[in-house]
Amino acid sequence: MKTEELKLVPEWDKTFPKSDKVNNKKITFINRYGITLAADMYIPKDAVGKLPAIAVCGPFGAVKEQCSGLYAQTMAERGYLTIAFDPSFTGESGGSPRYMASPDINTEDFMAAVDFLSVQENVDVEKIGIIGICGWGGMALNAAALDTRIKATVASTMYDMSRVNANGYFDSEDSEEARFEKRKALNALRTEEYKKGEYSRAGGCLSLPVPKDVPFYVKDYSEYYKGRCYHARSLNSNEGWNSIGCMSFMNQPILAYINEIRSAVLIIHGDKAHSYYFSKDAYKAMVRDNKYKDNKEMLTIPGAVHTDLYDNLDVIPFDKIQDFFALHGVC
Repeated sequence: MKTEELKLVPEWDKTFPKSDKVNNKKITFINRYGITLAADMYIPKDAVGKLPAIAVCGPFGAVKEQCSGLYAQTMAERGYLTIAFDPSFTGESGGSPRYMASPDINTEDFMAAVDFLSVQENVDVEKIGIIGICGWGGMALNAAALDTRIKATVASTMYDMSRVNANGYFDSEDSEEARFEKRKALNALRTEEYKKGEYSRAGGCLSLPVPKDVPFYVKDYSEYYKGRCYHARSLNSNEGWNSIGCMSFMNQPILAYINEIRSAVLIIHGDKAHSYYFSKDAYKAMVRDNKYKDNKEMLTIPGAVHTDLYDNLDVIPFDKIQDFFALHGVC
């Protein structure tokens, strides 16, 4: 496997403060599609022996310098070797064309992260977990249903990207007619852009201050991506995904087999988040007819909105996350 040469920024350019309790370094690894992924590795200072390990990714359209890195660094402070990675086609990772998403390739990204962790001399191969945030919460559940090496999974403020792309927000476009019109428009755009030989971007979050009449979740996202955690490489902070970048999710449900997950799963969501219904329905589907439901949990955070679980250290239940991993052998 040939590693693509990536341009990695050497200096600290995260949206959160650097911890004095962990060491940090850039690493790369390759997925089975031959795409080289970039990640930040966080290792507890003075760590000895083989450590439990966690791979972290998300949110959908973010980069590792935002909240996945915050989660990874915080868990490293608690004794884990962690990596926060950029998915294929985004951030510092490789892959072309840029700003595309794929339910298949992005699930493989998580499994490739497990590949990487599994061969590190300072990692206990029997103690590997994953954390997926927002749209990567759904991808983490899909990976957990496929990868038996994953001992425990945490999905935080989860999005089901297949559902939202096929049905619209709050299932407001859940009809054959609505999906047909969406497919028709996207395919017309494909033809137009193929003729031009260039791809457009769908647009990121709104600039601040946002108009008063937009839905709260638009304000919530914009204040995170355009405000307190802006990052130059983040899709959502700038021009967004490729305009047809999420099209394949419409026909490819990613949560079809989550009721066959045998390993431990914790789903965390705020009850004031617009996205709460994704986690509630995913949890119900996961435990339905599942012979291994006793190691499945859903934790609701009262009063929390969607992005509170991105970066609000007073809300993110890191004690619970650590206890959950420890209870299920990732400690």
